[in-house]
Amino acid sequence: MNVQAMPMHRFIDHEGQLVNPLPAWADIATLKGFYCDMVLARTYDNKAVALQRTGKLGTYPSGLGAEAIGIAVGRALKSTDVFIPYYRDLPAMWARGIGMEKNLQYWGGDERGSDFSPNDQHCRDLPYCVPIATQCTHAVGVAAALKIQGQHHAALVTCGDGATSKGDFLESLNCAGAWNIPLVFVINNNQWAISVPRTIQCGAEFLSDKAKGAGIEGITVDGNDIVAMYDVLQKKLDKARKGKGATLVEAVSYRLSDHTTADDATRYRSEDELQQAWQYEPISRLRKYLVSQSAWSDEEDKQWQQHCKDVIENVVEKYLAIIPQPPESAFDFLYESLDSELLKQRDLIINKAMRMQGGQHG
Repeated sequence: MNVQAMPMHRFIDHEGQLVNPLPAWADIATLKGFYCDMVLARTYDNKAVALQRTGKLGTYPSGLGAEAIGIAVGRALKSTDVFIPYYRDLPAMWARGIGMEKNLQYWGGDERGSDFSPNDQHCRDLPYCVPIATQCTHAVGVAAALKIQGQHHAALVTCGDGATSKGDFLESLNCAGAWNIPLVFVINNNQWAISVPRTIQCGAEFLSDKAKGAGIEGITVDGNDIVAMYDVLQKKLDKARKGKGATLVEAVSYRLSDHTTADDATRYRSEDELQQAWQYEPISRLRKYLVSQSAWSDEEDKQWQQHCKDVIENVVEKYLAIIPQPPESAFDFLYESLDSELLKQRDLIINKAMRMQGGQHG
């Protein structure tokens, strides 16, 4: 089934043609900025996968095909809002001002990748969440706190389509409706929860229908159309800030990659389905529109692609130059105090590290 043929909020179709008049904010300069952002995010994603394949990064969850969702989220949020991400949210985190090297640190096994400096205007954003749907309960707490404090700010939480089958997600929706909190849920419905297809995961026609049971608004958006995504998120975040309640946004996309670098999607997904999905991906869609408006050229594209590669190489150099944490930090930052047995274990790990490093220890 071609999910892109289903009715949903959309401005630009996969051929780069307008199906509805663009909103007033969507001028050429803004759209070119969105395009450049998405290309940079994809360039990073390709490099991160390559780093994992060469042993310089741990298991990595690609965001290939979801660039429009991430960039729209990151750009629609205000600095005073709170973002509660899930593990596939590098584009949104970067658009929020978090350096890409932090993402590499995180997936490289360095917990400091989740440490956002207090001097960073986005330090209230939560770190990546890998357990499925638990971030939704955190988001309810954050949004409730914003309401109690009387702050006219919003919280936004993301998850995948698989997370919508979890109790954490459904309970969070229920609380959002019952408490009337300033929270926007964004589902990246990329059609696959690891190897489980959307078609057998939920009987509802749209995942946004789940909002009805909680008494909140639900809307389905073309997650491959960044104009539609940004337009909806702007409006629903503004609604939340004004105390008018929560919204569930279902962003229909497609996971063009494996679930993670530890997965092999060819075992459960057909090549025909994947190739069809590539026809609807967000970057080529926006590029086609810009080209049709004489607002983008092959030469500009070539120059920007090279710029992105240079930027990402610099990010990788910064990541590889980071001095690893000493192994005993696993003890130092976990326990308030160490008993004699733990002190022995701490000494053992220090001695092992020194042997491995030829007698030197940082």
